[in-house]
Amino acid sequence: MEIPASDPSFGHQQQTFESWNAWGAVTPPYSPTAFPAFSSPSGYHLHPNCVPQNGPAATGPAAMPGGTVISECSQPVTAYWSPHQPHCNGVYKPVSEARSPLQTSPQGIDSQPTIPISSPKSESRYGLDPQLLPSAVQVISEDRAQWEGKIFASEPKSPVPPLSSTSCTLEDRGNATARFVRCTSYSFPVEAQSAQQSHLPLAAILCPLARLENGESPVPVCNAGECVKGCSVCGAFMSPAMSWQDCGQRFYCPFCGKVTEVPWQSYQPTNKGQRVDREKRPELSLGSYEILETIKGEPAVLLLAIDVTAVAIRSGQLDFICQQLCAFLLSLNGGEDDAHSDLRVGLITYDSKIHLYDLNPTLSRPHMMVLTDADEMELPVQEGLLVPLQECLHIVESILQQIPLFDAEMQDTSGSQDLPVQAGLKILQAADCPGKLLVFHSSPLTESSEKQSSRGFFSSNKPKSIFQAPESSASLTKACVSQGCSVQLFVFSQPDVGGAWPGHVPFLTGGRLICYNSLQSELERECFCGDLRRSLDTDMAFRARLRVFVSKELRVSGCYGSFLVGPESHCVAMAALDWQTALAFEFTHCKSLDETRGVAIQAVLSYCGREGERRTRIHTITLACSQNLMDTFRTSQAETLLTFYCKKMYCLALETPLQRLREELQTEITEAFACYRKHCCTTSVSPGQLVMPQFLKILPVYINSLRKSEVLLPGLRSSIHQRLQLRSITVSMDTRGTVAQLYPLVLPLLVNAEGGSVPSMDMVLRDSASSLQSDRVYLLYSPLTLILWVGSQVSTQALTQLFNTTSFLSLTSGEIKPPVLDNPLSVSLKKLISILQSYAAVTLKLKVVKEGDSCDECVQRLLVEDRSPNGGASYADFVFHLHVNSLHRVVG
Repeated sequence: MEIPASDPSFGHQQQTFESWNAWGAVTPPYSPTAFPAFSSPSGYHLHPNCVPQNGPAATGPAAMPGGTVISECSQPVTAYWSPHQPHCNGVYKPVSEARSPLQTSPQGIDSQPTIPISSPKSESRYGLDPQLLPSAVQVISEDRAQWEGKIFASEPKSPVPPLSSTSCTLEDRGNATARFVRCTSYSFPVEAQSAQQSHLPLAAILCPLARLENGESPVPVCNAGECVKGCSVCGAFMSPAMSWQDCGQRFYCPFCGKVTEVPWQSYQPTNKGQRVDREKRPELSLGSYEILETIKGEPAVLLLAIDVTAVAIRSGQLDFICQQLCAFLLSLNGGEDDAHSDLRVGLITYDSKIHLYDLNPTLSRPHMMVLTDADEMELPVQEGLLVPLQECLHIVESILQQIPLFDAEMQDTSGSQDLPVQAGLKILQAADCPGKLLVFHSSPLTESSEKQSSRGFFSSNKPKSIFQAPESSASLTKACVSQGCSVQLFVFSQPDVGGAWPGHVPFLTGGRLICYNSLQSELERECFCGDLRRSLDTDMAFRARLRVFVSKELRVSGCYGSFLVGPESHCVAMAALDWQTALAFEFTHCKSLDETRGVAIQAVLSYCGREGERRTRIHTITLACSQNLMDTFRTSQAETLLTFYCKKMYCLALETPLQRLREELQTEITEAFACYRKHCCTTSVSPGQLVMPQFLKILPVYINSLRKSEVLLPGLRSSIHQRLQLRSITVSMDTRGTVAQLYPLVLPLLVNAEGGSVPSMDMVLRDSASSLQSDRVYLLYSPLTLILWVGSQVSTQALTQLFNTTSFLSLTSGEIKPPVLDNPLSVSLKKLISILQSYAAVTLKLKVVKEGDSCDECVQRLLVEDRSPNGGASYADFVFHLHVNSLHRVVG
């Protein structure tokens, strides 16, 4: 626990501790025989230094003879506390002298001294052996062993799917696959009271445009007039969740409980409750399908906005930006991708004013129009601002070649990053079309005039979070969402401390904010080229509207993700989204569920494609529900719960103090495990046993990592800009990305000091300093970080194969471009980095970190099982507090 003794909420914890003493059973609490050491394949041997022998939680035997494991039918994870007591020495001390396991330092559980990277273990203050705690790496490995290369059939009320990191084929057999929908539990409690008692959230993680893998069948597309219509009452679309009645004349809708008659034009008889044409119609047989509407709008366009201030011109990077834009537009025009040849493009340059260009191919030379009034921006013309690429390529190329030749002395020294967004939005509104707006900003970041006139971000009487968007950004974002304008902002200047953060509009419109130190180095230039290619190649859905339907006994109580909150929690509007964008929807009981019907969830995404076609993608999943609370725990997945909690907590950070969010996280998981211990264990357990559900045994390490992430628990070196960037990227990640961000991959590149091995995703190690050995090299990956850690005793052969050097001392820490060498280790490393880059949010720069260097802190941040540089508790300490607190809640 992290709350200080002076905090008002600490009173409850203190009262709990006193209740142990009031029980009258605190005679020597450290008996060597009370809790025998225990180890088995299905249990974990923990080593705390002080857990009371007797007390209110000791409802079962003092110690289970021989360390009996709870039966497999309840699938718990158990662990015994052994009697090792480094600082107690087996001697009982009075309460006034001994430190209670419930008492913390004034700074709380997360305020502990850090340990060096060379520490052999992530030691616990309570003597726990971290290596014997449940391992996330082991769970991932076991899931891969079970499902790797196999087919998982997603059927109505199907069991828990494979983990997001497991490479297998997901087959839609009437239920949307886990690529598109993942649920926190695949068996919802029937009663609302049971759901509240479990403290497990009932939610779904939706990734409507998820990328298919392993040869999975694409989502089928139906014409609008050919599909069987859905419910005429609530508007839900047709799906296998609908049940047919009266030989197919009508169907029952689980989302509103009403019966709808089928028009005679689409009537078909039923056989055993299923329509005879079921296999021929995706809307009747599949959980996911798409409807192509007859109405077609304007195609999406591409707008380029380039900063031409004096700062941008003098820096020299403007020339490189224009060269890359020229090269990329040439590749789009009938070269590598003919599909973009009819793409309409527009060009904007700006400083303190906006410069628009008439790209009409009939003109002898392009015309530039200057807008000096940024507050009341009006377009002088509309024709020629957006022209098909194949018709105006030579004009755009000519302009891009002339831009770097602008006279720096004639340009203004600063330009607001909001100006090109306002101008681009005006162009899209005039053409009534959606599009991508790419802004290349080189001047120092500035605040808008509206924000300056309001005397700063914290000028209002109501305190605001640093994560809240200012009013100017919020209003601009709303306009972009309405128009379908996705903003991608490339920043080439380092923001000043306390300066405006320009990422609110990009992230809330489905875009990105990508920052560079400069474009002088070859590495920076390669990253820029990769990010530019990624931003233009990524297919997006524009003017998106996502609606969620759920069984009539439930309601949508919350939605969390990267978007502006609307008036309805079950309906979200977005400017654009891509295949990686995921949202979380939380559900609450209205009344008891029908155990025979189960739970139906449907996500309906209406959007505009790149060519202007209107599409509606439908994902429907049917889950079981049960009176037995054990089924809810048994069918839950830790990674899905982590994704939900991450999105929820990061969204609540807009309004809620971060300390309270960390407390809520700890309380929720404590209550959940206490409920499992009290209501789901089929065998009596002693207080020395840690009991956790099988599929949730690694939830503590995930939750602890989230609690001490830079967003919720910033370190001394965490800038506001970094935290805003981290929150904005993570809150929109899918399950796979979220898990990798909060529990990064640690991949060994060397097996021993004599030679190298081919690095593989199957050789993942635990996120602990004890996993890093001095004679090896490791690749550490998260969607925002890529580090190559080199041990001080690594072999000369390994250094030669990776860096073309024989000396560890001559190796320099920092961002590098790995040399291209013709050996198996170097080639395999390059291939592995390429695979990891395909899942990353932006193009990652590889950073070399030598053992013992001052930059080791960036590695410590990724080793989430250890104590963090920002003061976050280790995994072992968090598990100890979790166990002790859950014991007290069982008693209470």
